[in-house]
Amino acid sequence: SVGGGLFYGCSALTKVEILGSIESFPSLLNYGFFAGCSSLTSIIIPESVTSIGSYAFRDCSSLTSIIIPESVTSIGEYAFCYCSSLTSIIIPESVTSIDDYAFSYCFRLTSIIIPESVTSIGNYAFSYCSRLTSTYIKATSLSTYGSDAFYNCPTKIYVPLGSEETYKAGWPDYASRIVGYDYSAAE
Repeated sequence: SVGGGLFYGCSALTKVEILGSIESFPSLLNYGFFAGCSSLTSIIIPESVTSIGSYAFRDCSSLTSIIIPESVTSIGEYAFCYCSSLTSIIIPESVTSIDDYAFSYCFRLTSIIIPESVTSIGNYAFSYCSRLTSTYIKATSLSTYGSDAFYNCPTKIYVPLGSEETYKAGWPDYASRIVGYDYSAAE
């Protein structure tokens, strides 16, 4: 067990490898586990982690990529907010929810694949990702279409063929950017 905000503001911390077992990166009042670690460039998340908590990596401005293990089922609010150097992220099939502002202000993120397992995308989840041009969502529908999920973000939203109208109803503000995509042909 570890406390929330454990490494909060450790601006000289560059690399972390967790040896052992931990279930989540907890927060303590909006102070994420690694929030404000502005020099952190890489981290290995152990397979024991089931949740990336709120604010976990907020303001980790040097973090360029991260691989989320198959054990993770949720990505908390503001989890990767202001990770301005983040260029790629792999979201595994185990994730079911991406909470509010989870990837907002990730200025260098250019594309993302959201697996079929994700049923909920929160408010402003990808807002201000100014270089995000391609979002691939593999689920035929969502239970939650967060308001302004792609606010100030130029992305095209690729959804499974035949589910375009469902997504347009869920995100009417993005209707002109929703495009049907044949995922079976792409594999």
